[in-house]
Amino acid sequence: MNSATLSLLAAGASANAPPAWMNFLPLVFMALIFWFLILRPQMQKQKQLQAKINAIKKGDQVITGGGFIGKVIKVDENYVELELGTNVKVKALRSTIADIVPPPGAAND
Repeated sequence: MNSATLSLLAAGASANAPPAWMNFLPLVFMALIFWFLILRPQMQKQKQLQAKINAIKKGDQVITGGGFIGKVIKVDENYVELELGTNVKVKALRSTIADIVPPPGAAND
């Protein structure tokens, strides 16, 4: 075969190949799935927890990151003073509050 025939065969083979951007399409699709199934719900959950922590007030019952359940006595900008039992008071960082416990008899969301 001569070089003209080989170049025509190569041009015909590359004409049937998909465009280069099509090779990245599966990666983009997987990134979108990852975003909607994992990252987005986690970010929404984090925003809800942050809103709960910002709304802590005196009298709320909370769970700390260490697993202690206590009643809020005093709220500062960065700290929360908790009563864990009779005459047992601790000061905890607001960021270590894991959840707010609803009062007994309250309807669940």
